[in-house]
Amino acid sequence: MGTVRKPFQGIMNILRFNWHLYLIAAGFIFFLYLISYILIEPYLTINYVLQGLIVSSMLISLFVSLYIYDLAGLYEFRWLGELSVPAECKVVNINAGFDETSALLQQRFSEAKLSVFDFYDPLKHTEVSIKRARKAYSPFAGTRSITTSKLPLPDNCADYIFLIFTAHEIRNQDERCVFFTELTRVLKPNGKIILLEHLRDINNFCAYNIGFFHFLSKSSWFNTFKHSDLRVVQQTKFTPFITRFMLEKNGSPS
Repeated sequence: MGTVRKPFQGIMNILRFNWHLYLIAAGFIFFLYLISYILIEPYLTINYVLQGLIVSSMLISLFVSLYIYDLAGLYEFRWLGELSVPAECKVVNINAGFDETSALLQQRFSEAKLSVFDFYDPLKHTEVSIKRARKAYSPFAGTRSITTSKLPLPDNCADYIFLIFTAHEIRNQDERCVFFTELTRVLKPNGKIILLEHLRDINNFCAYNIGFFHFLSKSSWFNTFKHSDLRVVQQTKFTPFITRFMLEKNGSPS
């Protein structure tokens, strides 16, 4: 039986795993509402403006997330375009503690050999949202826990490596370079790394306000690629808020 996502599963997961952030925002709005009764101008107007900014920021982020994760075809892999994976190819999918894509990749590339790895480390990745997600969803069968410094794979073995909203969780630049250097090691000379990420850019700032600081800038990613001996062979936008990078080893035949 095929893997089917429930309607609005993306936005519901966001609310389910990050409810504390919305509760804090609602509490602050309620506080501003209460003190509005004792304020005079111009502070009363400032108070109303702050309430409006907080409410509008929350609604914009939720609507953008609904569009990205439920309406744009993200989990139908429309961002892959015409990419096809021949039978018997070695496909690697790596997550950071919450895996929504391995079952879907297995379904899409049913004849490929899929290996799934999880570099989640509770000492480093302390976000409560990931902990809630791990309790709510079981890992994909056969998932192996790894560190960011070592993949249990031989050199030049992987045809495709997928990193779907994963690698930005490695916050340290040096650690990220070590991780991508390890990806370069296991990638075949004509293999591809497919990286899907939000960027720290104006579009994501408009969508997520200060939350965009959780993402990495384009220059940070290119610095990581350079130090890992990788080059970008394709860079495309999937929606105005998500960027797909296709990478290969330097010197690989295009």
